[in-house]
Formats: sequence, structure tokens, C-alpha cells
Amino acid sequence: MGCGYVGVLTVDLHLPAGGSLKGKRKELLRVKAGLVKRFSCAVAEVDHHELWQRSRLSLAVVCREASEAGRQIEAASRWLHGDESFEVVGEGREILAVDAGEDVLAGEL
Repeated sequence: MGCGYVGVLTVDLHLPAGGSLKGKRKELLRVKAGLVKRFSCAVAEVDHHELWQRSRLSLAVVCREASEAGRQIEAASRWLHGDESFEVVGEGREILAVDAGEDVLAGEL
């Protein structure tokens, strides 16, 4: 019996109006808050921390069904592509099955 699915979306963003790291962080806070509010997901900037006009965000959703995780990831992608303050220049998607009988993390908590 499955224990759920995790959908992961990773996007590379180009923020053309970014003139400083402070401005970039402000814009990313807005984007991350919007994703969390609309899709009940976890979001983090995972790369390009010191670049003004680039960012890589990863978000994750947890669902009972793989199809629902896929729909959530698709909807989040559409929302990001619809925002005109940045351009999505790369994207990756993955759906992972979670099994109660397997350790998901390599180390112990």
C-alpha cells in the first residue's frame, strides 16, 4: 500500500528588472508566498543565490495520488509562466512515490 506521492518542480528564472540582490530577494519573497498560498507547497531558492537576475526555485507538494501531484505541479508551472515580472528559462518535474517501508532520507533523524 502506497503512502503518497511527492511532486517536485524546479524552475530557472530570469529576472530582467533585477538591479540588486535586495530587489531580487523582494521579488522572490512575493513569488514564493504566492506559490505557498495557491498550491500549499514548500518552496526554496536552491541555486544562483548571488546573481541579481537569475534564480532557481524548487517546490514540492505532497498528495495521496500521483495524478493529483502531477496536476498541482502543472498548475504551479502555469502560474509561474503567467507572471510577467520574470521569465521561466528552464523547468524540471518529478513525481516520487513514498513507501512507508523504505527510508526516504539517507541519514537518520
